[in-house]
Amino acid sequence: MSSILTNSSAMVALQTLKSINGNLQSTQSEISTGKSVASAKDNSAVWAISKVMESDVNGFSAISDSLSLGESTVAVARQASETVTDLLTQMKGKIVASQEENVDRDKIQTDITALRNQISSVVGAAQFNGLNMVQGTDDVNILSSLDRGSDGTVTASNITVARQDLSSDAGVYGNGGTDLSGNIVISTGNAAIDSSAAARDLDLTFAGGATDDIDFAIGGTSFTEAWDTDIGTTIDNLAASIDALGLTGISASSDGSGVLTLTNTNAFDNAAITFDSGATNTVAITNNGDSSEDAGAAAGAGSATLVYRAEDVAMSTTAQVNEGDSYRVSVNGSNYDYVAGSGETMEDIAKGLKTAIDGGGETGVATNVVQNADTGAWTVQVDYDGTDATAGATMALAINGEDGGTASGGLFGLDNIDVTTNTGASAALGNIETLIDNTIDAAASFGSAAGRIETQSEFIGKLTDSLKTGIGSLVDADMEAASARLQALQVQQQLGTQALSIANQAPQNILSLFR
Repeated sequence: MSSILTNSSAMVALQTLKSINGNLQSTQSEISTGKSVASAKDNSAVWAISKVMESDVNGFSAISDSLSLGESTVAVARQASETVTDLLTQMKGKIVASQEENVDRDKIQTDITALRNQISSVVGAAQFNGLNMVQGTDDVNILSSLDRGSDGTVTASNITVARQDLSSDAGVYGNGGTDLSGNIVISTGNAAIDSSAAARDLDLTFAGGATDDIDFAIGGTSFTEAWDTDIGTTIDNLAASIDALGLTGISASSDGSGVLTLTNTNAFDNAAITFDSGATNTVAITNNGDSSEDAGAAAGAGSATLVYRAEDVAMSTTAQVNEGDSYRVSVNGSNYDYVAGSGETMEDIAKGLKTAIDGGGETGVATNVVQNADTGAWTVQVDYDGTDATAGATMALAINGEDGGTASGGLFGLDNIDVTTNTGASAALGNIETLIDNTIDAAASFGSAAGRIETQSEFIGKLTDSLKTGIGSLVDADMEAASARLQALQVQQQLGTQALSIANQAPQNILSLFR
């Protein structure tokens, strides 16, 4: 049936043409924007995912900038640490030269002072954008990543770079209220440094009726003392034989009745002793000072150690060291402090106390730091040779400790290096090694952090590229397919237009029925 009111063919053709035009518009949009999903109405789920990923890409771009800033800051700190190490190595050469007494120590001290001033200049200038990593103790966090969880939560990750304080600040002794004095003890229990010959006496009392020769060894030298008349005469001869060895700081005496008294006035050197007085003789060992006997010594044979003259200030092997822990050794009423920094140990405290005492300029006082091979305990040895006329034969020795202080700098003691005297030159030789070790550790720490930052920066760059590729695969248009589809739709549009034109001609055909 034909109708002039309803043209079904035209309506079909019109709907077809509208559909073709809609597809053509969508394809043209893809070509012009380059995206198959340009807005939420195109594909809401894919659009939402892409926008989340795009926000992550923008965040990682900011992280890349943060890493670049951190990398530059750490590079400056590392270079400063290496430069300070080189300057301290030059200073060590000057200190070694000062060990000779026939050199002009005043001129050497002038060179040392110039190097010290240069070190201070380097440490003060080693900043990037106002941040100096070689001063202070607070760690620095560098933003390194944004981690998105499966539930959509985002957390920031940081690379923590520990500051390495290369200042020469003495620090501030603590008043936090926690008593730490139990972590540092005078191991001999003495409250004085005794320079007298009796400070380290060791008595060997020989008794018995045997007439055996005495095999004796002291300080690495062995000999046999022949029996002569009686035990008193034999021990007199033994004492003379020991003195004849010419051992530095070691002397022997006899009371004429069989008691051999051995004395060690060496500041820091032990003397090992072994003896064998025959099968039926007896030997009693008496410690007048702090010498130690072999617990397994037999009646007529045994061994002992004639220890050094210095007093021991021993560090705890179990105590935890926290930043701000303050330790003090008082020598003859003068306080010498060291305040621990972040991550330090009892070894650092022992070396710091040694440096502090050395810098005090106490007349006749010398120090040394050793570690017990059996217990692992670090010990500061403090010796006094009796040359201070105002102090007499002994100097008072005391210890203390408290938390809550401000840490000493990593180059603590640098300002007190003075090689113009024998004592100062000797102390400087040991202390400069500690300072060099500190700067080497600092440079190594910064080098490790720089490597980590560089690796993270490379990863963030690759991750950003991967995210961009992923976003592109979700929303970018396939230009080859869009081009082919455009050509097809243009042909369909032309055909649709022709179909609509033909459909619109149908009512005109009805007129022929009325001719």
